[in-house]
Formats: sequence, C-alpha cells, structure tokens
Amino acid sequence: MKKLNLLLLGLIITVSLTAQTHRGTLIAKVDQMLESALEKEHVYNAFLSIYSPSKDFEWHVAKGAFKDGRKVTTEHPYYTASIGKTFTASGIGILADQGKLQFDDPIAKYLSDEIMSGLHVLIGTDYGDSIRISHLLQHTSGLPDYFDEQTTDGSPGIFDLIMTKPDQFWQPATLIAFSKAHFRPSFPPGQGYFYTDTEYVLLGMIIENISALELHEFFAKNIFVPLAMHHTYLNLRSEALQPTGKIAEIYADDFEISQLRSLSADWAGGAIVSTGKDLIIFMEALMDGEIVSNETLQAMQQWIPETQGMTYGYGLRKINFAELSPGLPDWEVIGHSGLNGTSMYYCPDLDIYLAGTLNQLSSSKEAVALALEVLMEFREL
Repeated sequence: MKKLNLLLLGLIITVSLTAQTHRGTLIAKVDQMLESALEKEHVYNAFLSIYSPSKDFEWHVAKGAFKDGRKVTTEHPYYTASIGKTFTASGIGILADQGKLQFDDPIAKYLSDEIMSGLHVLIGTDYGDSIRISHLLQHTSGLPDYFDEQTTDGSPGIFDLIMTKPDQFWQPATLIAFSKAHFRPSFPPGQGYFYTDTEYVLLGMIIENISALELHEFFAKNIFVPLAMHHTYLNLRSEALQPTGKIAEIYADDFEISQLRSLSADWAGGAIVSTGKDLIIFMEALMDGEIVSNETLQAMQQWIPETQGMTYGYGLRKINFAELSPGLPDWEVIGHSGLNGTSMYYCPDLDIYLAGTLNQLSSSKEAVALALEVLMEFREL
C-alpha cells in the first residue's frame, strides 16, 4: 500500500509539473505576442489579463514604458474607452432590477424638456417621444454620433476639438446640445442600427436623474465598492477607491492624449479607467448574475446584427470568429471593445475571461485579432 501511495504521489507530482511547464510555454508565447505588438508603429504600451475559473488560471502582464522612460506595470490602470458602455448599460439594468425603470420606457419620462427638445427631428418629424431606453442601449434610436461623425455644417467635430481645445471640460448637457446643433438623425427609432455615443450620454443622464447621484457616485456605490474594484474610476470625475498608479498613456498615432481635460467629452460612453484585474472581476460578476439579475442579463443579450461576425445587445457586443472569417474557430466572445485597442471579453466555449489594451486609437482591429490569437494559444490550457 505504501508503494502504491508513493507511486500515486509521484504521478500527481509529474502531472502537476507537466501542467506547469505547459502553462509556462503558453505564457511565453503570449508574452512574445505582446512584445511583437510593441514593435508596431505608435504602440507604446500593452496590457493583458487572462482568467479561467474552471482551469484555475490567472495571469496579468504589462509591457512598454511611459514617455519619461518608467516601465508600465499591472498596477497602472488604463483608459477602457467604449468598455464603459457595458458599465452604463449595467447601471440601467440595476435600476430595472430595482423597479425604477423598464427597458421599454420612453426616455422622455426621465429627461428634461430642454434635453428632449429637437433631439430627434428627421425630415420635419419629431421622433423624440418614440425613443425607448432599449433603443439607446442597443444603438437603434437613429440618433447621430457626436463623437465620431463628420458634422453636417463642416465645423470641427468633437475629436478635432479634443485635440485643438485640450483644456475644455465637457458637460453631458453640452454634448447633447452639440449633437443637436451639428448632426442629424439617420432613421426613425427602432428602424436600423447605428453605433453612437450620444445615446450613452443620455443613458448616463437617466441614471443620474433617477438615482439622484452623479454617474461616478452611482458606479462606486453599486459596482466598484460591492465588487472591491479598488483601482477603477471615471476619468476626470472621480478617484479610485484605493491609491492607484498613474494612468497608462493613450496615443492618437504619436500624440499622447491621456492627460487632456478635453477627454471629458467621453463620459458615460467610455470614460472608465481600470486595470485588467478589475475588469475581469466586473465581467465575471456580470456573467454570474451578481450585478444584475439573470432575467436582466438575458435581456441585455438580445442580439441584433452590427456588422459581419458581430452582434450587439444592451451595452454588450458578441463576436463569432467563424462568421468573421472562414476557417476561424467557431467560438463566441461576449463583452466590449474600445477605440484605443481595449478589450474585455468572456469566451464561454473556453471559459476564459480576457481584458487588455494596446492604448493606440488606430489599433482597435489589431486588438480583436490579438484577442483571438491569445485564445487560440490558451485553448488547451
């Protein structure tokens, strides 16, 4: 019996060492992927976090440096851009679970007459009263995108103003007024899909009006504190719960923009600053029904076509890799990505959570490709 026990112990140790060696090899391969990403033009830092509860695996890594030469680390948070839409949509879901709103409610019920006046006028018809909360969540309202569209009158758009007026601080009401003045709706509510940050500013305003809290206070009370997300905050509007490192630098080509006050133009649609570890805490809690009820989570996953291989729910994006391109694995990921190469996704097929960024505005497509490469490597974790 003693010999048998020794043999079993030896076998367990051998299997454990083999598994550790295998994981070490995978980590080395993915580590090299990030090194290669840093060699691309205008990519100065890169972050990646991977977690699998069923495989008992967690890994966080940061690469690159600040302009002053200091190395970035996993203790430095990064700008998550449109990942913030998942937080805002979750906030709406929390209010729905509290019985304070319903997804099909007209937004006019929660917004002032000043905000609603002229909000959605198309070919002489005012569709403002037809816009539902669900339309805003799913980008089906027909409202324009103040953030990433060309103005109808040829005046500078928000992104141009972020660069040319770096000290300007944008308030939500000013952003809506800007949208009304310089853009036009695309279609009547519910009759198409058009991705727009304007909708998420309105959702942030709804959260504030119902909760009587500022958006960053609502996030802290209902998400950051309960989940112990100690290093997450709303850029330029709040601070992290605990002392947190300097935000990693964001680049628009070779221009560093992370310290611009004008980034306040990105609010409920994408101003969350966080770490990979905190993002995975959030995403796992959302998928496990800890932030919103399972019923609300199912409602948030009513998918409509966005583009090839991608569908959109309520502040959630789903990517099917096989539909993106023939020959890719038939895997799906659920979460969100951002303009500066940020990703926060869960892959149910592999039970892997993934979060990271390349912190470069021209790298959003490369970030999705990198996420797939990472999943391919870790598929046999």
